[in-house]
Amino acid sequence: MLDGEDKEDFLYPHSRYYGQVKPENLVFNANLQEFAQLVSYICNLETSGKIPPQDAYNQIKALWKALKSSKEELGIGKEPFQGNAEN
Repeated sequence: MLDGEDKEDFLYPHSRYYGQVKPENLVFNANLQEFAQLVSYICNLETSGKIPPQDAYNQIKALWKALKSSKEELGIGKEPFQGNAEN
């Protein structure tokens, strides 16, 4: 039988991060992994007939909006000094 920590690792696995180590990248990576895990759960629930397709779509859409908001709040993909460089 799994104890609390093993059960948590089994239900919510996280992969090691190999990208550029910055706090905002680590936070976004954790958010992205959680998004992927939740989408997988929702897909499995819909596939097994536990939730209707429209509910699955709405839940995934809400998760996507939250992930997108997280990306924007963390400034992922923005180059703060890009516009100031003179070539």
